Amino acid sequence: MTGFSLGTFLAVSGASLVAVFVLMAVTAVIGRRQGRVAVVDTAWGLGFVLVALVSALVGTGAGARRVVLLAMVAIWGLRLARHMHQRNAGKGEDPRYTQMLQNEPGDPFLVAIRKVYLVQGGAVWFVSLPIQVAAATDVGLGVVAVLGILLWAVGVTFETVGDAQLKAFKADSANKGTVMDRGLWSWTRHPNYFGDSAVWWGIFLVAASAWPGVLTILSPVVMTYFLVFATGARLLEKHMAERPGYAEYQQRTSYFLPRPPKR
Repeated sequence: MTGFSLGTFLAVSGASLVAVFVLMAVTAVIGRRQGRVAVVDTAWGLGFVLVALVSALVGTGAGARRVVLLAMVAIWGLRLARHMHQRNAGKGEDPRYTQMLQNEPGDPFLVAIRKVYLVQGGAVWFVSLPIQVAAATDVGLGVVAVLGILLWAVGVTFETVGDAQLKAFKADSANKGTVMDRGLWSWTRHPNYFGDSAVWWGIFLVAASAWPGVLTILSPVVMTYFLVFATGARLLEKHMAERPGYAEYQQRTSYFLPRPPKR
């Protein structure tokens, strides 16, 4: 296939799989020592950065695309990992994981490995397939790639601003027990998750701008599924359902895609 090296892709993909496996194994050990699975939230962003780095170093495709994707993933992933580490530092287990793992038979650590670490490790590898394919594609950047970079920028902005707004809201003791419904949070109940999704659709477009990157479309689809229905928005909504005022917030604010709030 012109411009694409299957051998390079297999080398990049294999090396990425090993790297993610090692990262999740180390994370599982740290999680067991700390007595909480939530440490995987920090490893989530780092896993993608690791794959992008492996792809940039092992890949033999167009240098510009490899460097651009590494920069995009590193900016997103390192910011996310830092944010999650700061958010979870000194705290107990995340209620989402408690709900996910409760009433499961067997050793809790082994259950966590099966239901969290392996699942998230596999998701990191699969979602990052556009990066791996791009590393084996010797075609320059084009208009579609530029559109992808712009969409990525929108996603990073939503994530960064949304997280900052929520942090400032929580820091004000006057807001204790109330629902954050200001700024970006008045346009979507999950600006950070929407931002994540936009980031990965943007990364996909950068990879899809050269064949056969378009074939990795299931990767951003899976990422969006995780963010909306699996470990992201759906679990958080269940956790917030009993908070006073949240039902009203749900009625006037979009679930995922940003739009002006209803009066």
